[in-house]
Amino acid sequence: MYLNKNQNNKFISLWLLLLTILVGLIIIIGGLTRLTDSGLSITKWDLFTGIFPPLSLSKWKHLFSLYQEIPEYKLINSSMTLDQFKVIYWWEYIHRLLGRVVGLVYVIPLIYLTFKKVLNKSSLIFFYLIFFLICFQGLIGWYMVKSGLSERTDVSHYLLALHLTLAFVIFVLLLWNYFKYKTYKDLNSHRKLPFNLPIFFMCLIFLQIIIGAFVSGLDAGQIYQSWPLMNKSYFPDDSNLKELLSLNSFNTPSLVQFIHRNLAYIIILIFIITATIIFKNKDFIYMRTTILLVFASLSLQIVLGILTVLSGAQIILASMHQTGSIILVTTSLILVFKNSKIS
Repeated sequence: MYLNKNQNNKFISLWLLLLTILVGLIIIIGGLTRLTDSGLSITKWDLFTGIFPPLSLSKWKHLFSLYQEIPEYKLINSSMTLDQFKVIYWWEYIHRLLGRVVGLVYVIPLIYLTFKKVLNKSSLIFFYLIFFLICFQGLIGWYMVKSGLSERTDVSHYLLALHLTLAFVIFVLLLWNYFKYKTYKDLNSHRKLPFNLPIFFMCLIFLQIIIGAFVSGLDAGQIYQSWPLMNKSYFPDDSNLKELLSLNSFNTPSLVQFIHRNLAYIIILIFIITATIIFKNKDFIYMRTTILLVFASLSLQIVLGILTVLSGAQIILASMHQTGSIILVTTSLILVFKNSKIS
């Protein structure tokens, strides 16, 4: 079947949109997997046979016996029943299954586009680079799980941050290319914002996502359940400034929460500067709707962040907060896209 250029672009844009939604969904499920402490429930990485869930009581008992051998069970969950194990198992199973679905939904159309010679050489290389990142993401995910199976009772928060950040990188690359194939209007005639403010804003959000992963990995959201102060103090009373200036601060829950809070204030400041420039200059009128979308998503994320802190990282609120980060990244990327020269 022959497709013209417009039909090819429509097919590619729909393919990229589906993948973007799936990656967004897997980020949400991954966050719930972490919040429910389900990440270590599947102790082996069976790439192909792991597609099928346990279908018999004997299989469930076998998988539970494997879980009972790791430190998390022995030191934390020794009273866990088989039914309770099933709950955490299903979260991790769904997370891994979605990862396989993303891989298949990506590679099968990519092979088709390759053999049909629909993509030019540079686009083809770029799309295969994304496929490499998806495969690498799977390896990082397993290595992260492995980090919590022997001596630790949890996964490394550094690997958790790498795993989450790479997921967002893939999300952004897919969404950016969706914009390119979906958008036919030339934006070259518009004036760009100074100092690459949208890109700087996006980089700060990514840095916040990394720190947020540290917060999640260290359970730092369960301490200092107050805002705007941390137990009646701006700075956490169990730490000092000298510790904040050392690399070990990323291993200290209270300091990680402190950094997460204050980075949010910096993001708000950069947003205010960007929005002020857009609304004070008629040259940027084409960005006003987008900056309002960013304002709405940023405001939502701030409110959810505060509620998550006040609740001690209650699961539903914490999951909504992570979902809010996906929305914020999406609206911010639209801003970056509109501020870029599209050929």
